[in-house]
Amino acid sequence: MSASDLNPIDAEAAAWAVKLDRPLPDRERSALEAWLAQDRRHRGALARAQAAYCLAAAPAQAAEPGTPTGRPARRWVLAGAAGLAASLTAGGVFVSALQRQRLSTRLGEIRRVPLEDGSLAAINTDTVVEVSLKPRRREVAIERGEAWFQVAKDAARPFVVEAGAVRVQAVGTAFSVRRKSIGAQVMVTEGVVEVWSVDDPGGARRRVKAGEQVFIGDKAGAARPVSRPLEAERALAWRDGQVVLDGDTVAAAAAEFNRYNSRKIIISDPALEGRRVVGWFRTNEPDSFARAVAVAHGASVQVSDTVIVLGG
Repeated sequence: MSASDLNPIDAEAAAWAVKLDRPLPDRERSALEAWLAQDRRHRGALARAQAAYCLAAAPAQAAEPGTPTGRPARRWVLAGAAGLAASLTAGGVFVSALQRQRLSTRLGEIRRVPLEDGSLAAINTDTVVEVSLKPRRREVAIERGEAWFQVAKDAARPFVVEAGAVRVQAVGTAFSVRRKSIGAQVMVTEGVVEVWSVDDPGGARRRVKAGEQVFIGDKAGAARPVSRPLEAERALAWRDGQVVLDGDTVAAAAAEFNRYNSRKIIISDPALEGRRVVGWFRTNEPDSFARAVAVAHGASVQVSDTVIVLGG
């Protein structure tokens, strides 16, 4: 079967399936979304075309002469999209028609989102991530904030998280990435990941194992991973809506609570900022934290609808 034998919808769907193997520019992404919205048949056609593309990309499939290694010939995909449609549907094969999914949380909101590949994403407060699942690569871009991922194993499709210039790659593991102004903080809770920066002139990759954490600068690359499993577990307590403090300074703890709440904690006495605090709190209970500090350090606390003021 040649490309000319396809009906117009299947032909256009097959063309989109080929384009989706690479990151789409914003203009093409908008064009795809508009095409999908035109006709409800378009989503099914694209799903079939993507499934055909996956099979064409399998290692056992020989490339045609002149086709770059590892990339199936476009003509094969065009023909296969229609020819395999019935068997793929009958066999229950499902490939997402629109691969890109945008997820976000409001201030104080924490979400657990199952992804279509079987992975799980826990998304922290005030975070925006974009998920793109492709035939040979799974990509997540963190525009801002923090997320923890429990990655479904799929050796043929690496799972790569982008945070600015920072990249974190895993196949089947669990880890968190917090985007910061000049890089990203990575904590691994299971398995092993590789971290690097695309803006690092050396381009060196580092392996980070379970129980380790590392900061990766946008331009300087990754520092040496540090093994602090208990600290990592405390830092990831937000997944259960908790803030766990174990000798943190009052200033650092207040900043952590301010990540989750519109009612901010203000420390009016500089001498109080460096005092240490221990305790377990809910992320949405900054007033409980403030009162605990007041009791532990003999401070004053004033609570209003807009701010919580800690003083000496």
